[in-house]
Amino acid sequence: MEYKNETKNCQNCKKDFTIEPDDFGFYEKMQVPIPTFCPYCRLQRRLAWRNERGLHHRECNLCGKKIISIYNKNYNNIVYCDKCWWSDKWEALDYTEDIDFSKPFLVQLFELFRKVPVPNLFAFGTTMINSQYCNMANDMRNCYLLHDGTFDENVSYGSGAFYDKDSQDITMARKCELCYEIITCINCYQTLFSQNCEDCVGVYFSYGLRGCNNCFGCVNLHKSSYYIFNKPYSKEEYETKLKSFRVDSYKNITSLKNEAYKFWEKFPKKYYFGVQNVNVTGDYLEHSKNSKMCFGCDNLEDSKFCSFVSNGPVKTTYDFTHYGDNIEMVYECLQSGDGIYNTKFGWGNWMNTNTANYSITVPGSSYIFGCIGLKKKKYCILNKQYSKEEYEELVPKVIKHMNDMPYVDKKGRVYKYGEFFPIELSPFGYNETTAQEYFFLDQNKVKENGYNWREYDDRNYEITKKSEGIQDSINDIDDSILKEIIACEHQANCQENCMTAFRILPEDLKFYRRMNLPLPRLCPNCRHYQRLKQRNPLRLWHRKCMKEGCQNEFETSYAPDRPETVYCVRCYQQEFS
Repeated sequence: MEYKNETKNCQNCKKDFTIEPDDFGFYEKMQVPIPTFCPYCRLQRRLAWRNERGLHHRECNLCGKKIISIYNKNYNNIVYCDKCWWSDKWEALDYTEDIDFSKPFLVQLFELFRKVPVPNLFAFGTTMINSQYCNMANDMRNCYLLHDGTFDENVSYGSGAFYDKDSQDITMARKCELCYEIITCINCYQTLFSQNCEDCVGVYFSYGLRGCNNCFGCVNLHKSSYYIFNKPYSKEEYETKLKSFRVDSYKNITSLKNEAYKFWEKFPKKYYFGVQNVNVTGDYLEHSKNSKMCFGCDNLEDSKFCSFVSNGPVKTTYDFTHYGDNIEMVYECLQSGDGIYNTKFGWGNWMNTNTANYSITVPGSSYIFGCIGLKKKKYCILNKQYSKEEYEELVPKVIKHMNDMPYVDKKGRVYKYGEFFPIELSPFGYNETTAQEYFFLDQNKVKENGYNWREYDDRNYEITKKSEGIQDSINDIDDSILKEIIACEHQANCQENCMTAFRILPEDLKFYRRMNLPLPRLCPNCRHYQRLKQRNPLRLWHRKCMKEGCQNEFETSYAPDRPETVYCVRCYQQEFS
């Protein structure tokens, strides 16, 4: 059958969006209806179920041990520590429900969700060594408040970190070591206050460098050494000049950062950041091909609308957010991976989950529909075991029921079979999820939309030192700083998500001294949000290359009203390679 473009109107934002011929083919292959939400509203909906940074103290409901969890105890669900959840002390099949055709299926599913134990974090506990304050992670050693990461060692305060070592305050960094305050950098060593750099060593305050070493405040250089603000120096001149900058001083760092950012603005930007891609659109992409509207992904093929894929391969997959690692034929899923196949409308599934619909955290299970917490089970609906024949007879009836009696949220949005979970059913406050980072809504808008808002607990820290009272140079800091509770510089402005105060840990002080860097004045959360402001949004606009005489067009995450000059790949390479 030959398909043509079809325009639909999003039932959430009321804007038109296009279903393309390849999309129809995918939906037919997955045996799902076409979506009624546009791609951006679908992404927002998934991200509202992704609580990366909102950690809470509570107790394991089985062993009673004090734990850190993404679920606030006021949500009143059952949470087990990692050891208990994976143990044989309980069985998810003990929490069964018969299908009730008198109520919407999603209502029944989330009544079950509150009864079935869930793991406290999205982290593989046995692989997390001295890294208990990290979420969405595995294979970490000596890491702290590092989220969405894998195979990291001695790394703190960051997200999107993979194969990194001895670094702090990093966002979307891969194979980096001894780095600080970097964003979207790959294979860098001793790189600080820099963004979109690749294969660099000894770089400060730089943007868009490739294969460079010993550069300071530079932009768009390729295989260059001993440059300061794009001006060449001899090795001796460079080292003398670098010492004169006194990066041990917080005052100097602040001034240099402002100077560098203004310098960056003078140079054209490549319309997207990517490495070894073929026929892709999106941003922050690596080793991918034939994939459209994807962001922060590695090793995609024949996929669309994907984001935060840390490890591929990911094949023939649409509307997928976070994780990956050898998955295929996946649609509208979140925080899933490790060999899953033919899985739809799921959250937190891994370990070869196969042919699962509307299910949450069901490792190794297959042929299940609307299940929670099952391990290596087959032919289950709402955690009830059926024979293969009974299951195959019931599933079409459940799908028909979801269409005949759909879930309707507080604002009248309709969720028939084929839609991901409604935001209003999320166990998290909208403002503690990744949705708030990329689709910001103030408290009034959140409540107006019918979503949940998380009221933060009063922290009431007994602050012992204000940020302005910290010595300017790291050379003047002694070990007594480790006893202080420091007020975040943003505290006075009541910044949302500000932790209000923070401490310098012994590992932190050791790192700052080793790197000859001043102490921060912002809490880890505020530092995270400062870095996020420098990233482009998860959205594309159609634009033309701004190089005079060039007629190339592209999809870019640089909005048309932004001040940057944006070039196509060809013009960028001609000018800066």
